[in-house]
Amino acid sequence: MAEDTLIEPDRLDGTPHPRDTVDLFGQGGAEARFIEAFNAGRLHHAWLLTGPKGVGKATLAWRIARFLLTQELAGDAGLFGDLPAEPQRLDVAPDHPVLQRILAGSEPRLFRITRSVNPDTKRLRDVIVVDDVRKLGHFLSMSAAEGGRRVVILDAADEMNTQAANALLKMLEEPPKLTTFLLISHQPAGLLPTIRSRCRELRLATLTPEHMAAALQAAGVEAELGAADALALSTLSGGSVGAAARMHELEGLVLYGELVTIFQSLPNLDRARVMRLSEAFAARGSEQKLDLLLVLLETLLFRLARAGAMGAEAQPLAHAGEPALFAQLSPNGRAAQRWAQLSDELLARARHGRSVNLDPAALILDTFLRIQRSVAEHSAR
Repeated sequence: MAEDTLIEPDRLDGTPHPRDTVDLFGQGGAEARFIEAFNAGRLHHAWLLTGPKGVGKATLAWRIARFLLTQELAGDAGLFGDLPAEPQRLDVAPDHPVLQRILAGSEPRLFRITRSVNPDTKRLRDVIVVDDVRKLGHFLSMSAAEGGRRVVILDAADEMNTQAANALLKMLEEPPKLTTFLLISHQPAGLLPTIRSRCRELRLATLTPEHMAAALQAAGVEAELGAADALALSTLSGGSVGAAARMHELEGLVLYGELVTIFQSLPNLDRARVMRLSEAFAARGSEQKLDLLLVLLETLLFRLARAGAMGAEAQPLAHAGEPALFAQLSPNGRAAQRWAQLSDELLARARHGRSVNLDPAALILDTFLRIQRSVAEHSAR
């Protein structure tokens, strides 16, 4: 239906779809492990791609899919009877017809499972349902138009409900010949143990600042920001390109700077500034920014705790005002412990407030008043 072509739940906001992404940064180790298994003839029928969200798991899945669908089967000789050389990378020629079909969404040997649109509500479902997985059965029962390998990409496996997971498990237990399953998972511990046991895990690492800068540049984000801000974005996003792109789209650096400025006023909290912030997030349509605010607040509290425990130089700067702020509010291990405890308490309250639809302005104001109270109490000792 038309809605399916417009909504792509496996694309992170602010980034191209993994299908359209050619380069993968910082995951050479994961690629090498897959290539090694392929060249050794130990290609497992199901791979579980794990790691933090936004580090390139889906991009790697699509790179693997392109690679597998363009490889000759073992034993197929070339034009003069010679076997093809063992590949060393997953790269595919950009003019290869398989790649062109994948980009057009018309490759018959590739099947993609994501959350679908509910035909009754016309909205994207919150989970992958059993009907989404059952469609795979029809795909697997058909003879591929060109023969050879087939690839299934599931993004993300964490989003399957119980019925969908059980339906997939049956297919993994009796995998069709020459079919490779690529399951993307941000939290593999939440999957059925029986699904995990039937997959070979391929874990992707958090990106280094250098690889993050390259990835942001490829996505066109660094060109808009400059190197310094790109590094700050990399630091705040925890090495996730997807999180960095989304943070940039929602003006996360400006928001983090506002948090630093408010914390600089402690213990005499700048209430006028907090009220302006609260009112801004109380407006309709600010839900995404409110969620980002809570993420950035948690990040700042964590960075304060880490600065007190390990020293300010133990982490790259995300804002020019951080060194003075860390020295002011978290000069030692005792302060670090206090910030860590406060973070746990505040974020638990904030998440509860979001879950029960507490007024955003009240939620923000209450959070900062509690922070002020804690700082004032310990400053008086």
